[in-house]
Amino acid sequence: MTSDPEESVRLQGYGEMTLRTAIATLMALAPRERSDAAIFRVRDGSRLASSEIAELASSWGVMPTAEIRPTAEIRSPELVPDQRWPDIVRGMVREAPLPSLMVAFLIGVLVARR
Repeated sequence: MTSDPEESVRLQGYGEMTLRTAIATLMALAPRERSDAAIFRVRDGSRLASSEIAELASSWGVMPTAEIRPTAEIRSPELVPDQRWPDIVRGMVREAPLPSLMVAFLIGVLVARR
């Protein structure tokens, strides 16, 4: 079935928009969210099949986000932060007692206000 890019559709969770915008929005979602979302035609309420959505996206040149290279491969190695630091900080927060976390939060608020 031939679809008009300007046709009014409803993207589940996002509201009414044109078909082209709905497909671009859908392709920008993470793969898991993309598989859960649905596009419905406004004129008759029918749901577009995922194969039809994929076909329209490829014919209109809309790429899914999963095919875009990660930023770490694009930037130079000197600009990419060390990948182990988030794990270290997460471990420190898990093991810290609540009063010290509250003190650290309040100090952060005071420093941010200055």
